[in-house]
Amino acid sequence: MFSLLLGLFLFLGMHCASIFFPSIREKMVEKSALGWKAMYSLASIAGIYFIAVGYNALRMDPVLLYVSPSWFRHATYLLMLPAMILFVAPYFPGKIKQVTKHPQLIAVKLWALSHLMVNGMLADVILFGAFLAWAVMDRISMKKREQRALPGLKPSGVNDIIAVVIGVLLTGAFIMFLHGKLIGMPLT
Repeated sequence: MFSLLLGLFLFLGMHCASIFFPSIREKMVEKSALGWKAMYSLASIAGIYFIAVGYNALRMDPVLLYVSPSWFRHATYLLMLPAMILFVAPYFPGKIKQVTKHPQLIAVKLWALSHLMVNGMLADVILFGAFLAWAVMDRISMKKREQRALPGLKPSGVNDIIAVVIGVLLTGAFIMFLHGKLIGMPLT
């Protein structure tokens, strides 16, 4: 459990810098933008590593908290389709990004919520619950802070089509193959 919590602390902690310590973050960026990005990246990568190790270890000693109806699995598949589209939408700005404002946060919320619907083990509740809580806090805090300009493509309707196509392909790939290979839990 310690490894999972450490990983969540490292990964989500770095992602909370703008929420809880915006002035410290800005000072560090002013001092060295590259240094901040390096620290952010290394802490996030270490967090992902510890999350994976801790989650896997906790799954070896399962604690069941709840059991969902079997049809929730289909609802999860359906929720993951817009989640994947929204996750890639910021990289292909168009109407989707304009309307949703923060599509990746919505994607994380959908991903976490859909996985909480079908996974009632303690490890799942900790992992997906933490990401859901972070996404909700981050969205609320974004309403109160000035948005930073991000480099990227120019907004275009074609970008929406690209985001949808990539999102559909990613969803299919995860359901058919990637979830089993990357997560160790085949879906088909």
